[in-house]
Amino acid sequence: MGSQYFDIKPIAGRIGAKIIGVDLSSNLNDEIISDIRKALVKYKVIFFRGQEKLDAEGQVAFARRFGEVTTAHPTVPSLPENPSVLDLNYGKTVARANNWHTDVTFVDRPPLGSVLRALVIPPAGGDTVWANSVTAYEDLPTPLRNLADELWAIHSNAFDYAAAVVDVPEEIRSYREVFTSTVYETLHPVVRVHPESGERGLFIGGFVRRLRGLSSTESDDIIRLLQAYITRPENTVRWRWKVGDVAFWDNRATQHYAIADYGNQPRHVQRVTIVGDIPVGIDGKQSEAIKGDSSAYTRNWESQKRKVEASAVAHSG
Repeated sequence: MGSQYFDIKPIAGRIGAKIIGVDLSSNLNDEIISDIRKALVKYKVIFFRGQEKLDAEGQVAFARRFGEVTTAHPTVPSLPENPSVLDLNYGKTVARANNWHTDVTFVDRPPLGSVLRALVIPPAGGDTVWANSVTAYEDLPTPLRNLADELWAIHSNAFDYAAAVVDVPEEIRSYREVFTSTVYETLHPVVRVHPESGERGLFIGGFVRRLRGLSSTESDDIIRLLQAYITRPENTVRWRWKVGDVAFWDNRATQHYAIADYGNQPRHVQRVTIVGDIPVGIDGKQSEAIKGDSSAYTRNWESQKRKVEASAVAHSG
């Protein structure tokens, strides 16, 4: 695809592209937003350099052009002055997310996508790697693909990567306790159908706890096997951050890994997420919440909309 409004420069062969010639702090017209969305769906993660003029409010405003935004996180507090911004000051106030994961899959409506803005970046290290879960699915040999098609996985924030390391500073330990303060569990299809492209992709990652109907050992072995296809170098792109960069990824078709190779150097980014839909498997069945009510995170937009419409009908009568 191309755009008359900006240049698109693919980075890796299967995932990732730079968008050149767009100022995210400006009032972008609907045609530009439409082309950005098309690029997002095609390339899975897109990058914008030189966005220093973009602040937290502008970041939220940009994200909102693609759908309603969530609160910052189901359990972790937001930036005090903005309820939609998750402030990630690694090494100081949050634990490092150095495992492969898709954002917030432990709720029944994981985000459509995430917009991440770089405020402080170490001079070396701190890159992020994204993986294309659609091409990973396409890489599977037919017997493995047939197996994956039948599987459903239980995702949870309990015993998540946020609690993986014991010997940590007290403030990080406190963060991890907050992260798991409310336990969520959701049953998702291992193979998800993308609601816009129709592509099939592996929908697993760091929040998967077990596969429905299988033992822990069986689950771990099968998930490890499928995960190995996602993280093959052919399916990944690595981004070297600069201050002012913005990354926008399709959370429905990717995993990512923030590389913790920068020691005690500061790394500070801020994330805004967009409300997603309920995942659907290849059999048309939807994900199901098992534990935890995430409506406050997604702000229960559908329920609120119904209430507004019902109120309007009542008043018109």
